[in-house]
Formats: sequence, structure tokens, C-alpha cells
Amino acid sequence: MGMSRIAAPKLDFGVIRTEFGLVDEYPSDALAEARAATDAHASGREDRTDLALVTIDPPTSMDLDQAVHIARTATGFTVSYAIADVGAVVVPGGALDREVRRRGQTFYLPDGSVRLHPRELSEGSGSLLPEQTRPAALWTIELDANGEVVEFSVRRALVRSTARFDYAGVQAASENGSLHPSIEALPEVGRLRMALARKRGAISLKLPDQEVVAAGPGDGRWRLELHPHTEADDWNAEISLLTGMCAAKLMLDAKIGLLRTLPPPASSAVSEIRHTARSLGIAVDDSVPVGEMLAGLDPSLPSTLVLMTEATSLLRGAGYAAFDGTVPELTEHGGIGAPYAHVTAPLRRLSDRFATEVCLAFSAGTEVPGWARDSLVELSELMRASDSQASKVDRACLDLTEATVLSDRVGQSFEAVVLKEADGKRDAEIFVAEPPVLAKCDGAPPEGKKVTVRLTDANLQRRSVSFEYAPS
Repeated sequence: MGMSRIAAPKLDFGVIRTEFGLVDEYPSDALAEARAATDAHASGREDRTDLALVTIDPPTSMDLDQAVHIARTATGFTVSYAIADVGAVVVPGGALDREVRRRGQTFYLPDGSVRLHPRELSEGSGSLLPEQTRPAALWTIELDANGEVVEFSVRRALVRSTARFDYAGVQAASENGSLHPSIEALPEVGRLRMALARKRGAISLKLPDQEVVAAGPGDGRWRLELHPHTEADDWNAEISLLTGMCAAKLMLDAKIGLLRTLPPPASSAVSEIRHTARSLGIAVDDSVPVGEMLAGLDPSLPSTLVLMTEATSLLRGAGYAAFDGTVPELTEHGGIGAPYAHVTAPLRRLSDRFATEVCLAFSAGTEVPGWARDSLVELSELMRASDSQASKVDRACLDLTEATVLSDRVGQSFEAVVLKEADGKRDAEIFVAEPPVLAKCDGAPPEGKKVTVRLTDANLQRRSVSFEYAPS
């Protein structure tokens, strides 16, 4: 599946911002606090500006939460992961704190993000920009030669990023043997951690990522593309997951914290996935965990796309578990196969600031600050609502773009893969590769097959598209 280059007519995402109440501007007192932000823990930080950290982010990102350094040791690896210390620069209970609680997270739209924190903080004084000394929560994680955690800690430090990379650049450097020394071991550590994830029963779905990108510089036109997923994306994600798992262990040991949870998949859902795999001609060994089975599929085959789409049923029920004194009944994240907590994106996600504060306190043997401890239950509700809103915003932007891109192509035929066949309760679902569109389809197209479908409607007001399958 390649990228689409089908340019859309002009469209305005302002209607979605209005519909969901997304406002760029901040209250004047909150903005003043962001501009005047100072490090509340400046006197107690360890100076680790000697550590040659680097960042890996999308090429246009300026809100850089994480910086990484990986060193080989005689017995394995040392992962140093610096996270922007937002808890040190946002005044608890202040105007900015109140405003970011209302927002919950950064919302990403094709024409620009609606930030959790003002740009002056998220893309300025709080961001781990290259060649800038910044306050950070520095995780140090010792791994053995198999990538297993031996020991870890987190402490407040001053850090300095030395270089900024993006995923495509890291991928290319890995392929030609020119990776920066600070991440030369990233591919090996990433692959080791991915292998361990499969052994844990982790479930990772390699579905195509639709993206809305500008068709021209500032002309208001947009197109749909498939995000070119790279191994570097996976390697980098494994470092974040590793840190979140260490954070969860700290919090569970302390019996205070906020976990990201997901119940294990129902046995009926696993059985259905295996049944679907067999119907698609995929060899199935019931002794192999379903996550490992999915990880071993060829991503270029239509049958893999179908099965990955069906497998979303395995990852339902994500939530947050706040606790203080008693460990919650559900502690694991079923998709990761272990307890996990969000701590690596505090500039873009509200909960990470508070969870990090719990980890810093427990690691240092001090009391968790009241402002963090007292907010955990409220945070679990705020994040549930914010995540739901973000998902709806993402879908609305894609739906509007799909309808707009296809608005002048009603009646035309397209090649598609049938992801789900109609079952009497729902229409069939298809994936059109050019332009990349996921949509419902009338008729009875056969699941897992490549078919030709006809576009019957593209409605801008409803933000919907409709196809039909009518074999000759």
C-alpha cells in the first residue's frame, strides 16, 4: 500500500474546533504563569548535562518531552531517558494548572494542534530542544543482555539534548550504519524489548495510519496519506513503554499512583480471531499466544489487514486506575502484557505530570506532594473524558477529509480490500488504498478478498462516504 497523492478541494477544520469547543487561546493569567515559569527544584538537581541525549520526534514537533541515550555495558545496556519536568514549572493550584486540567491533553488537527500548555512553555522553556539546558525527570534503567530490567531509578536532573532526529532519519541511519553514538544500540534494544513483549503476550496491531496532510503550502488544500511506519517508530516506542512499565512498578510498590489499564482479551474474542484466521487460510497453532500470532503475519497481505482489523476487539475497555493505599484489582494493561503508566509525555498529556511526581518521590524516599496525591482520582476521570474527546476529534478530521477528497468522484470505481463482511447487523467494511479510506460498503462483498466497489455518496454535512459492491 503506497501513499495517496489525491489532492482535496479546500476545507476548513475550524468547524471541528468549534464543534468540540477547542480553543487555542489561554486565559491571560494562565499565559502569564507559563511565560514566568521557573524551576521550583533548581537547587536540588543533579547536573547531567554531560549525558549526550538526543530526541526522536516527528519532524515538525517542537514540544519535545523525551530525550534518550543508550550505552552498552559489560552485562547489557544502560538506558537514560530524560522526561521534561513539567511538575517543577507549573504552580500547583494556579491559573495554568486549572486550565490544563480543563484541557486534558494536546489535540492534534491537520491545520495545527490545540496545546495542553501554552507554546511559551511546551515549545519553549519546558521543551527538550537541542543545545538547551532543561530540568528533567531522568530515568536510568539497567538492562541485561536479553533486554530484561535489572534495576532502575528516576531523579531530578539538569540535562542537555545534543541532537534532534525524526523517525525516518533514524531509520535511514540505521540502514546505512550511521546512527548517532547515543542511539547506536537503539535497534538492538528495541528488538530485544519487542521479543520480550511477545513472550509477555503483548498485542500490537499493525494497522495502516491514515493521515491528513497539506496538499500545498498554506493553500487550504489537503490530502489523505498512509503514514510510512518504520522500525524506528517501534524501537522508540519500546523505550517509552519500558519507562512506563518501570513507573508502574514504582507506583505499585508505593501503593500510590495512576495506572493505564486494559483488561485481558475475552477468551471468546481470542477464539473468534483464531476462527477468522483459519477462514482466511492462515495457519493457526492454538498453543501460540494470539499476540505472537499477529506479530508473525506478513503485513503486505490483505489477510493480515483483515485480521488486524478484527483484532481490535482484543483491545477494548482501556481505562485509568487511581489508587492510594490499596492496589487496584486490575493492574495490567492487556495490550502490553504488564502493568503500565503514562509518564513520558507531560507536555502533551495531563496525567504524566502527576504520575511522574509520585515516581520521583518514591524513588527519593520522600512524601508524595499533596497536590499530586490528592488529584489522582480526579485525573482518572479527566483523562477518560479527554481521551474520548481526542478520539472523536481525530475521527471527525478524517471523516471530513475523506468526504471532501471524494466529493467529486461519486460514481467512480475503486479497488478495495474487504475487512469485514456484512453479518445482518452491520454493513461490510472495506479499505480503499487510493486514496486511503476506511468505509462501510453496501452489498455482500466477501471478507478478505480484493474487490471493485463504486462510490455512491460523499456527504460533507454528515462527514460520511458510502460505497456499494455489485459484482458483474
